Amino acid sequence: MELTDIRVRKVQDQGKLRAYVTVTFDSCFVVHNVKIIEGEESLFIAMPSRRTKSGEYKDVAHPINAEFRSVMQKSILDAYESQPDE
Repeated sequence: MELTDIRVRKVQDQGKLRAYVTVTFDSCFVVHNVKIIEGEESLFIAMPSRRTKSGEYKDVAHPINAEFRSVMQKSILDAYESQPDE
């Protein structure tokens, strides 16, 4: 599976949230609202999620293996870092 488009929308004054990202896969499937979060040691991505009736958050979409998650995170963070600050 190939990430064919990554669109980063940086945000300011939102705590540890640094950006919202839209990712297109194989030019035929899109996932909105992937978040870039500033962790204690580095940036990481958080998949789009929703709150359940019990109050916990569940991912709406997510990679099913660590290898693809790593590829996805690197590609998204590279796109984020190459975009100029507004």
